[in-house]
Amino acid sequence: MYPMIQNRLRAPVTRLITPVCEYLLRRGLTANVLTAIGAIGVVIVSFTLFASGELFLGTLLITFFALSDLLDGTMARISKSNGSKWGAFLDSTLDRISDAAICIGLWLYFRDESLISSLLLLNLFLGGLIPYIRARAEGLSIKCEVGIAERVERLIIILAGSGLYGLGLKDAMLVALILLTVLSVITVLQRVRVVYRAGS
Repeated sequence: MYPMIQNRLRAPVTRLITPVCEYLLRRGLTANVLTAIGAIGVVIVSFTLFASGELFLGTLLITFFALSDLLDGTMARISKSNGSKWGAFLDSTLDRISDAAICIGLWLYFRDESLISSLLLLNLFLGGLIPYIRARAEGLSIKCEVGIAERVERLIIILAGSGLYGLGLKDAMLVALILLTVLSVITVLQRVRVVYRAGS
């Protein structure tokens, strides 16, 4: 009902990255290891570069590490194991940790700016609530994949804001966080509506 970026681009992106994934698998790297490397990289960069105000460089590095999220899913699908429950759990858990680290790292730098710091804390909460609603719904056998702002969209918005801020556009972070907040709240309401209609 609400097509998301990753769904619209899944097929062409998968075709593009499949040779890379096959190469990494031949080298002995597993999807779970790549997931962990990406998450650790995001956390380290968030608590060092973001927290110290190196937003442009931090954005570039976090974008690089976030690309592991594109690769690990494809690696899991084309490997002999075709993924596992542990792999799915690990990926989801580390995604939450990475997203939270980005918000916290930015908050450490912007903590003296009341509006931006408040929006970062709000999005820290919303970033956990959105996937929780889906997981809880699916636990009740309710399909809940709708949402105008899934994880990819939210990452693009906050990293665009931090990167542009790092380039000197000082209003970029605030604008990005306002947009992110609005879209995240809409996503929460969309998912709650789906569960309400299915479960009432």
